[in-house]
Amino acid sequence: MTAEMKRAGEALDSALSGRLTAVVSGGDAGVYGMAGAVFEVAAARNLDLGQGPGQLSIEVLAGVPAAVAGAALLGAPLTHDFCLISLSDRLTPWEVIEKRLDLATQGDFVIVLYNPKSRGRDWQLGRALEILAQRLAPGTPAGVVSRAGRDGQATLVTTLEKLGEAPVDMQTLVIIGNSRTFVYQDFLITPRGYVEKYGEPQAIKKAGGAGPF
Repeated sequence: MTAEMKRAGEALDSALSGRLTAVVSGGDAGVYGMAGAVFEVAAARNLDLGQGPGQLSIEVLAGVPAAVAGAALLGAPLTHDFCLISLSDRLTPWEVIEKRLDLATQGDFVIVLYNPKSRGRDWQLGRALEILAQRLAPGTPAGVVSRAGRDGQATLVTTLEKLGEAPVDMQTLVIIGNSRTFVYQDFLITPRGYVEKYGEPQAIKKAGGAGPF
């Protein structure tokens, strides 16, 4: 963290010297990751990108974003429209982040919060929850995932009003449901509307597997 520009610049210098160079990024390189830093520096240097002679070839390899890894551990909270919002105001003015939070609630999006809290940023999550609470019900289902896929992995299914009590740091992802998200046997589910529109499959009816739709 905080060394992104240095890493991107050194990687481009290495590639321009003729070396096959890889930049490693957590999650997916294109989602709050190093791909953006590399392209920003390349554009600032006015580098000619492409596959031809004299051009620099950059390939972004898809990874697993924290939102996807975290959602898989919680169940299916991202089955309908959702948005990703970082609470880090290191590069984005906090006023802009507040506006995005408010507009996301107006659009009834499932909201995924990245970078919720760090040692140097300990108030942003609390303020974000205040903004969300202005339009969302206190009992809105929410989930917290820490260190998805790594040592110390932990999950918590809770509600918007209790999110402030959850253990959260920079390696934590927070997901707040929309108006239709519900909890079923410790799983967070945002229905797309299949059962509501098409009815419950006969095989499931016979098996007695009806859910609270």
